[in-house]
Amino acid sequence: MKRGTDVCARLHQRRHSDFRRGRRLGKYDHLIIWTRPQRPKWMDKTTYEQIPETILLREIRYNVVENGRRTQAMTVVTTLLDEEYTKADIAELYGFRWNVELDLRSIKDTLNLGHLRCKSPAMIRCELWVTMLGYNLIRTTAAGAAVLHRKRPRQISFTSACQFILSAWMNTACRQLEQQKLKVLCQTLADQIAACEVGNRPGRVEPRVIKRRRGTYPLMQQPRQVLRDRLRNNTT
Repeated sequence: MKRGTDVCARLHQRRHSDFRRGRRLGKYDHLIIWTRPQRPKWMDKTTYEQIPETILLREIRYNVVENGRRTQAMTVVTTLLDEEYTKADIAELYGFRWNVELDLRSIKDTLNLGHLRCKSPAMIRCELWVTMLGYNLIRTTAAGAAVLHRKRPRQISFTSACQFILSAWMNTACRQLEQQKLKVLCQTLADQIAACEVGNRPGRVEPRVIKRRRGTYPLMQQPRQVLRDRLRNNTT
């Protein structure tokens, strides 16, 4: 809130909601006050003092209705206190949460940031920010292709855009192109990126499980040199 950023999140399962309290804005829509809990052991005192003693929030509850499925009640808490934002607007905003899951998957799997390979904190920061720079450049290129073809950026496949950009990058790096040929190449690249659309699957949910099983080798829980010495001693 100090940075001017609003929050829209689902109510934690351990928190109890009572719509009979607080300032009522509508059916299953009211303003509530949360108080600051005791300082946890892992938080330092300076950070704890920066948290306000009370915070005013808005709590809504709505039903997710889909054909052939059981109706599910969702309770959402947000800092959007203005009544200009209706309950339907906040419910629609929370529905965009799935895009965050897809973005994280693209960063981890497509850009191989699921495992940080550097050792020092400084190099880890470099690895993280360079990957995010590449991610933003790919998203910007895909958004430009979507605008040229009158599509929404979310309709464009991130994986396909990344593959087309890498292939075009290799073609331009191997030889020097004239300005006219480079323009034609960029136009062709935009056409190819815009042609790769993703399916519209509203209300999509996926289980949080791992599809590919890990190998049968044990985890490396000792330094590599220690394991090498052990192998040498066992083989001699």
